[in-house]
Amino acid sequence: MHRVVVLALDGVIPFELSLASRLFGAATDPAGRPLYEVVTCSLDGRPVRTAADFSIAVERDRTALAEADTLVVPASEEFTGIVDRDSLSPRITEALALLRPDARIAGICVATFLLAAAGLLDGRPAATHWCHADRFRQVYPQVDLAPDVLFVDAGRILTSAGAAAGIDLILHLIRSDHGSAVANLVARRCVVPPQREGGQAQYVERPVPATTDAGTSATRAWALDRLHEPLQLTDLAGHAGMSRRTFTRRFRAEVGLSPGQWLTQQRVDLARHLLESSDLPVNRIAERVGFGTGASLRQHLHTAIGVPPGAYRRTFRA
Repeated sequence: MHRVVVLALDGVIPFELSLASRLFGAATDPAGRPLYEVVTCSLDGRPVRTAADFSIAVERDRTALAEADTLVVPASEEFTGIVDRDSLSPRITEALALLRPDARIAGICVATFLLAAAGLLDGRPAATHWCHADRFRQVYPQVDLAPDVLFVDAGRILTSAGAAAGIDLILHLIRSDHGSAVANLVARRCVVPPQREGGQAQYVERPVPATTDAGTSATRAWALDRLHEPLQLTDLAGHAGMSRRTFTRRFRAEVGLSPGQWLTQQRVDLARHLLESSDLPVNRIAERVGFGTGASLRQHLHTAIGVPPGAYRRTFRA
């Protein structure tokens, strides 16, 4: 069984600390058997001070890291004070050295600072909370920071923006391991959105639009039933009874994506589901999801997840 180890350090933020246990713990196979084992450790197995008004008791110490298939590092309020390798606690460096070379590492929110100080992000793309992005760039210029995305998958090492973006990152890991059906089941069990792509913008000081009948949610639902059709911006705006400019502005304010980006994302999601759950030929799936041709589907799928339809199907049909 895949073992996930969560490293709790002083100042840990309780919400981020709970994500791995809650989400990975909800992932099961069709027979209801758990797909992950999640354990939490501290450096010395002693209670850990949190960023709230309580501490947590942790039974395992850093030796648990040697058995990790995936290490999750939740955010700590102390991480933004780490500005170089010299300011990183030697105990943390020693703990990270226990990891196997093939162990996957996921840093949530400002855990990016810790991973950068350890040299794990040199030359790699990474994400962090938008309000710390400018400072991160100053102290870690060797890291290719993507300042306003939800998460970055750089292969062995993944990083996310703050709080809820950690949910997106862990669902992405579950989806990568076991396919969209398992990830969607976890999302339903935890009552969270099943998928927000990593490249979606963080919601940076964006006012929440008032909920009115003039919003775009009805049009989004209408479009989801018509993904096979050649939907254009004019069609969407017309259904919503708005001008193209007004519709685009309201759509982006509500969703965080342009209408075109959102449509492409929904079509890719549906294509992935059909590749996993049906024997339909690639060309037929392309027609069903609105990409028209197999070549177009291959291009969009490769752009989204880096693999062609055949490879994706072979990986996740089991």
